[in-house]
Amino acid sequence: MTHAPGARTIERAIEIDAPATWLFDLTQDYNRRLDWDPYLVKAELHGDQAGVGVRAWCVSRYPRWGMETEYVTYDRPKVVAIKMTKGPRMLAMFAGSWRFADRGGATRVTFRYRFETRSALLAPLTARVFAWDIGRRLAGLRAYALRHAPKP
Repeated sequence: MTHAPGARTIERAIEIDAPATWLFDLTQDYNRRLDWDPYLVKAELHGDQAGVGVRAWCVSRYPRWGMETEYVTYDRPKVVAIKMTKGPRMLAMFAGSWRFADRGGATRVTFRYRFETRSALLAPLTARVFAWDIGRRLAGLRAYALRHAPKP
């Protein structure tokens, strides 16, 4: 498989003391998305509930990038994956996934972005922005879970 010069994958993981099913449901509930996700200023689901083929519109806080995505995988409570259908012109391709691995009361949450910029020169800066994004989102999810997750 060949990779375009602007293609990158970024992945981060975190352990959260909360059940995998609860975390999965929280991350895919667009009515609660802005309660825990500090990266977004807008999160709209274009359907009654998340699932394969359903689209969503999100806008990041900084930079103000809007992106429409479509679910390509929805396997509750293990994994969801999306692909960009419309987004910032600088991106030729974007896909992301959330993975939830039950660790007996805690959950390992892994967030992955795969993207390709139209210009290879933009790839390093875009990678830094997306790495920052993932870190903030995981930290926000953990902080929210500490306050709101069901206790065993």
